[in-house]
Amino acid sequence: MALSLPDGLRRSVALADYTTWKVGGPATYFAEPESTEELLALLHWAKGIGCSQRVIGAGSNLLISDQGLEGLTLCTRHIQGAELETSSGLVEAQAGEPIPTLARRAARAGLSGLEWAVGIPGTVGGAAVMNAGAQGGCTAEILESVTVVNPQEPSQTHTIPGAALDFAYRHSRLQEEPLVVLSARLRLSPGHDPKTVSQRTSANLHSRTSSQPYQQPSCGSVFRNPEPQKAGQLIEALGLKGLSIGGAQVSPIHANFIVNTGAASAGDIDRLIAQVQERVMEHHSIALHTEVKRLGPFEDIALAA
Repeated sequence: MALSLPDGLRRSVALADYTTWKVGGPATYFAEPESTEELLALLHWAKGIGCSQRVIGAGSNLLISDQGLEGLTLCTRHIQGAELETSSGLVEAQAGEPIPTLARRAARAGLSGLEWAVGIPGTVGGAAVMNAGAQGGCTAEILESVTVVNPQEPSQTHTIPGAALDFAYRHSRLQEEPLVVLSARLRLSPGHDPKTVSQRTSANLHSRTSSQPYQQPSCGSVFRNPEPQKAGQLIEALGLKGLSIGGAQVSPIHANFIVNTGAASAGDIDRLIAQVQERVMEHHSIALHTEVKRLGPFEDIALAA
């Protein structure tokens, strides 16, 4: 007897359509819930049949294997919404709320603290997991708490204070535990002139778009900066801008971006990442670690995940 699928659940969906790199094979099962309730119901279904599950947001920090992903893949980008308290600066945001949208909305409300986030093509949930940051700001500075669920206990949600998330550079404990972010509480600084905050926000966006390859599919910065040095500068110093494997290319605009020039595979990108890591290790004796997260099976070629 054929397996009965919940409403909205689809089989064999190409995940390239759900990542900013535009690569990735099919998901065995795929759904885009439009509410937390739908998400929890799908997690219940997956648990009931013993199906593995994973959650993606805007797909802006993922490299998904050309072989795709087994089990259930849930995309939260339609679980949107945010409530802003202009007097206190508290913001309650759903996991799929786009960070740029929230940054602009906060600026118009005279809330400061998200100006740095306007150029990040991700979601609130993803920002919490990755401790996303830019322009000198990061999620850890403004995140008060997250509401999460363990897919193995989908009937119970939990709230974790930001102070308990072990935040570090592009890291949180949410990367190590099987928890799904449902929403986040942020605290911004209230009482600012909306025009001034909006101008800072727009200036940050212009700075990013004028110095980074926003016209081509990418994941944003590929490598973490090995402080105090910058990954892009190390790569550029080796003359690697423009280096290509298949359809993947180290951007001629910014060396810490790898772009899909039109026909890249996930394998092309993975091999190019490894080649850059090898060259930087050989010439600088520095191991570059990736910001991007790999999902699915890859060849064991990368020096540092």
